[in-house]
Amino acid sequence: MQCNHLIRLMKDWYLHVKEETMAPARMMQFADRHIVQCDVCRQDAALAEEIEKIRDFVLPESKIPKSERDEEEATPEISLDEGEEVEAVDGEGDEEFDDDFEEDDEV
Repeated sequence: MQCNHLIRLMKDWYLHVKEETMAPARMMQFADRHIVQCDVCRQDAALAEEIEKIRDFVLPESKIPKSERDEEEATPEISLDEGEEVEAVDGEGDEEFDDDFEEDDEV
């Protein structure tokens, strides 16, 4: 990041995010707005990569668009070895839970 003004702004905005007086998404909107308007930022070739790292760090998982999350976390498929079986749950131990509920009803 070559723009000292952006560095200072990002630090200030991040403090607001930590204090919960600014939403992380709002911080990134302000950063994007600054980058579009600033001559130094527009000429910084490595800035886009740095901003994405900051965005990944600052934004909670739920605020990242679902399409991007799906690309990032490819869920591994569970494969069974040949001859391996999955045990089915047949309701064993349900009596214990039934007893607990009956005791709670009496109170």
